[in-house]
Amino acid sequence: MTVDGKITTRAFSPVDFTSREDKLHLLRQRSLGDAVLIGRSTLAHDNVRLGLPDPKMRAEREARGQSPYPLRVIVSNEGRIDPALKIFQTDISRILIFSTTRMPRKFQVGLREKATLHLTDARSVDLARMLQQLWSEYRVRRVACEGGAELFRSLLELRLVDQLNLTIAPYIFGGKGAPTLTGRGTDFLAGGSVRCALRDMHTVGEECFLEYRLKYPA
Repeated sequence: MTVDGKITTRAFSPVDFTSREDKLHLLRQRSLGDAVLIGRSTLAHDNVRLGLPDPKMRAEREARGQSPYPLRVIVSNEGRIDPALKIFQTDISRILIFSTTRMPRKFQVGLREKATLHLTDARSVDLARMLQQLWSEYRVRRVACEGGAELFRSLLELRLVDQLNLTIAPYIFGGKGAPTLTGRGTDFLAGGSVRCALRDMHTVGEECFLEYRLKYPA
């Protein structure tokens, strides 16, 4: 995020204001997960494959007993996910979509050929149940969530995040239209503020890399 707490522009442009080191840092965190989690909006704006281009990272995963690539998990309450996105053009790892029966029929048809759909009759995805399902059905023990802000906020409010890796980039965007780490809303977090305990901090160039453990109110 920028010095003033913005994670992207007000137009939700793909993040390109951080260094190559930060992008490598993201890949390193992704490589640790059994699954990588992303929301529909972030996936649509960034159009990423969620892969691991570095062979060394894939080899290290296999040495730990993991598959070469993490499972790729997409969350969307309405399910309007474009089947033409880059993520569906690679078969490096299985793709799971957690959505609802609000997903239009044409999207269900287009996506069933490319991913495993888990649809609920509820208005929104039960994130706690989703994580339990990833654990029990897919043997996922560690999830790397790459956003966006609304998904991250929802996970925070359910107390489902235990570690935060944050890079502070040397920019100031300004303006209330650009989202922060928890979105563009003005409301406080449901359930109270979350305390972050600093575990690690180091700088590379003009960027600061932080690792926090999250502590929730009793």
